[in-house]
Amino acid sequence: MTSPPNFSYKPFIRNSAFTRLTFFFQRKNKTLDIRHPFIDTPSNLDKALKELTKEKAIAVDLESDSMYHFSEKVCLIQVAGEESSFLFDPLLPLDLSPLKDIFRNPAIKKVFHGADYDIRSLYRDFSFEVNPLFDTQIACRYLGMKETGLEAVLKEFFEVSLNKKYQKKDWSQRPLPEEMVEYAANDVRYLLPLEKILEKNLENLKRLDWVLEDCDLLSQVRPAQANHNPLFFSFKGAGAFPRKDLGLLEALLQLRKRMAMQKDKPPFKIFQNTVIERIVASKPQSLSQLKSLNLLSSGQIEMYGQPFLETIETALASSETNLPAYPRKKARPLKESEQKRILRLKEWKDMKAEELQIDPSLVLNKSLMTAIAVCHPKKVEDLEPIKEMRRWQIREFGPDILSLLGQKK
Repeated sequence: MTSPPNFSYKPFIRNSAFTRLTFFFQRKNKTLDIRHPFIDTPSNLDKALKELTKEKAIAVDLESDSMYHFSEKVCLIQVAGEESSFLFDPLLPLDLSPLKDIFRNPAIKKVFHGADYDIRSLYRDFSFEVNPLFDTQIACRYLGMKETGLEAVLKEFFEVSLNKKYQKKDWSQRPLPEEMVEYAANDVRYLLPLEKILEKNLENLKRLDWVLEDCDLLSQVRPAQANHNPLFFSFKGAGAFPRKDLGLLEALLQLRKRMAMQKDKPPFKIFQNTVIERIVASKPQSLSQLKSLNLLSSGQIEMYGQPFLETIETALASSETNLPAYPRKKARPLKESEQKRILRLKEWKDMKAEELQIDPSLVLNKSLMTAIAVCHPKKVEDLEPIKEMRRWQIREFGPDILSLLGQKK
C-alpha cells in the first residue's frame, strides 16, 4: 500500500478536529443523558431485547470480581445503543441466555475497547459468541496512537476524563453504590461515537479492513481450558529453580491454592509470589526462622505459619525420583540462511512501520518473521499457509516480502 505523504498521527487528528467535535456536540444530549436502567425482571429483559434488536451497533463492557474471589465471574454487563442503554446483572436469578442472540446477530455490530478479556469472559460464563466485533483499541493502534487505553483515547477525542477509582472495586457487592453504576455507564456511553470517528479515519487511510480482520480473529478467542499441569508452569522464573526447590515451590503453590479456595479469595491475596519465592530460597525450619524473614504479618504467621512449616518439611523429604522437572522445549536451531532472512525482514519491518507510523509489531511480529524466514516463500501464495499471516498482510506486504527475500513477485 502507499501511505499518505509525510503522514503522522498528530496532524491527522488535528485536521479531523472540526468533524470530531461537531459530531460529538450534535450528539451530546443523546450520548450523555442516555438511560441506563438495571434489567432485573423477565419483563424488563424482554423490553431491553426488543430495543437492542433495533440497533445497528451496540457498545459493550463488563465488570468482574477477579480481585475479590477465587473463581472470577462477570458481575455486570453494560450495553449501550444509539437510543438506549442497559445494565444487566448476571448475579440476579434471571436467565440472560436470550442475550446470546444479540451478541451473535450479524446485523448488530458489537463495539468493545480492549475486547480480549471480555470475549473470553462472555464465553466462559454464558457461552456467548460475539460477532461481528469492532475493537476500538485495535483501531487506535492501527491509527498510530501511542496511548490506547480508554481513558487516554476519550481524553484525546472528546476531552473527557474518566474516573477510574472504581475500576478495581468489588463489583460482586450488592447493592451497587450509585457512583459505581454511573462509572459503569460511562465506560460504554462514548464508544459508539468513538467507533464512528475511528472507522472514518481508518477508511481515509485504507486500513479499515486491517482492523476488521484482526477483530474477526479476536472474536474467536476462548478461555483457556482447565489443565492438570503443575502450578509452577505459570510461576515466573520457575525455569531457573533447581529440582529440589521446584518441588517445594509446587507444594507451596498448592497450599496457597487450597487456602484461597477455602477463603474464596484470589491466591495473591493469601500471599504474594515474592513471599513464596523467598521462602523457597530460605527454607525456614521453625516459626522463629519464618518470622525473621519479615515476609508475613503476625496475623499471617498465626494463620499460615504451621501449614508452611509442615509443607516445607514434607517437600524437602521427597526422594530425588519424585521431584518435578521444568519442561524444556528445544526448538530446531535456525540455519544461517534463515537468520539472515530474519535480519532483512526486521530491517524492512522497521522501515515500513516508520512509513505507516504504526507499531512495528503490527507490520510483522517476531514469530511471524521467523515463520516467513523458515518458509522461504517463492511466491505470494506460499505465504497463505503461515498461521499468523493475516490476509491483509499478504495483500499489502506480500510482494515486498518476496522482493526482499530475492524471489519473483
